[in-house]
Amino acid sequence: MKKLICAKDVETAEKQGQKIIYIDSNTIITPSAKDVAQACGIVFSTEAPVCETKPACEEKAPEMIKVSESVKACGDGLDSEMIYKLLKAMMDKGLLSGILDSIVNPKYVAESASNGLKVVRGNSVKFDALDTGDPDAKVSYQELISKDESSMRAGFLMIDDSKFDRELTCQEINYVIEGALTVTIDGKPLTAYPGDVVYIPSDSKVTRASSGKAKVFYVTHPAKEDNLL
Repeated sequence: MKKLICAKDVETAEKQGQKIIYIDSNTIITPSAKDVAQACGIVFSTEAPVCETKPACEEKAPEMIKVSESVKACGDGLDSEMIYKLLKAMMDKGLLSGILDSIVNPKYVAESASNGLKVVRGNSVKFDALDTGDPDAKVSYQELISKDESSMRAGFLMIDDSKFDRELTCQEINYVIEGALTVTIDGKPLTAYPGDVVYIPSDSKVTRASSGKAKVFYVTHPAKEDNLL
């Protein structure tokens, strides 16, 4: 269990004449405690106290025990109350389950670099149902590049013997990976097959359909909140 040193603990040590508070790797020092320590001329040390004489060591021991007990009490309060309240609030809002699920069951596996480079492992992608407005439509997707990462949005789209309508507010490119994709605009249908690229202009009322199972890679531009597919 982590031990927390608060400003009150430093003040107690200062009243007892201590100039050094001994800590270890399991100790957390609050910013206010650091400020008080600096003002009081107290330093934190990870080195074990050196006892030149036995009486001196015995004299310091009670003071160190008092600080340790105070720190433990403060740490216990942090663990039992603050963390509980935080987790409870997240659970009440349904946030905790989402966070845990995203950690245990990620949507996909990817590698990223600090310069923005990103590689998504295609065989790791898990699809979510796409709300098409038709409960009978079997359409799923997974966004792989979000509007927070780029000026584009990109991902996979899967259509299983279904069709769905969209009114796009952006430009979109579809690359057919598997199956056949039929795209209809203004009553004019065009069918694309594996390896084909489809361009859909902005402000189009489009119907996408597949009589079998089609898998498509999509890219939309510009990236907006309302232009998912």
